Amino acid sequence: LYTAPDSCEGRCGEPFSEEDECHCHRECDTERNCCEDHERHCGPAGFSSSRASITDQELLQLSEQLYELDHNKARPGDIALNPQHRAGPDETGDKRDRSPQPLYKFVNEELFSKPTYASFIKLLDNYQRATGREEEVTAEELREQDHFLEEVMKTELMKKLFVFLQGKGRYISEQEFLQDLKEMWFGLYSRGDGERDSSGFEHVFSGEVKKGKVSGFHNWIRFYLLEKQELVNYFSHNFNGPWDSFPDVLGLQFSWDGFYKEVGSAFIGSSPEFELGLYSLCFLARPGRA
Repeated sequence: LYTAPDSCEGRCGEPFSEEDECHCHRECDTERNCCEDHERHCGPAGFSSSRASITDQELLQLSEQLYELDHNKARPGDIALNPQHRAGPDETGDKRDRSPQPLYKFVNEELFSKPTYASFIKLLDNYQRATGREEEVTAEELREQDHFLEEVMKTELMKKLFVFLQGKGRYISEQEFLQDLKEMWFGLYSRGDGERDSSGFEHVFSGEVKKGKVSGFHNWIRFYLLEKQELVNYFSHNFNGPWDSFPDVLGLQFSWDGFYKEVGSAFIGSSPEFELGLYSLCFLARPGRA
């Protein structure tokens, strides 16, 4: 499922892209630019036959369906933002606080009592943010990971994603999907000095500090909770999505306990399961690619 850029595993029949090292589309044989394992995976008897590939149109349709199934997202009135200064391209890197007020004027914290939110929030204090220092994972933290994944898998949104991926031959059972999600999001890898110091969850949702800069940190709940504790200082925004409902999208600049994020982006008002489901879909459908 985790394909190398020089492999056709899980990529058979995908659209041509100049970014790819080698290709797995239907004409690659005649164009002589197939990956070496194209025949093994994409031939008549191959595991990845075109049934397993995910087209751009399918990505579009499924992501819209996941959006519609985000029953736990914030409703109008649950969140009030105060975006203040909009930074131009020449302002995002100068580390100036152009917004004296916090970003969040109000959040209805009753949202956080929903099971997926509550189990998500418990995970946020499990990480040391500095890269290059090995993460120590306790038995309690492992239980919290399992509990969060169990809660998101109860949602209609994640069940829809599983049924789609099962139909593509990616997973046989929900348990297999659950195990893969656990490795995908909580499996440790190195961002510096060879130490097992990071995970997908830590980077995307909790945030890290690498070489004196904030890395990752793309979650609105995490931002709100730290801003409330006065550990995050909102500076400005460089993009504010045109949507009048949630989830919205904001590109922003901020300081986290003295460390700067020049251009961050986040969904605003989405549920944890929407983000987990959408990002997992992208990762599985287009591994190693934008």
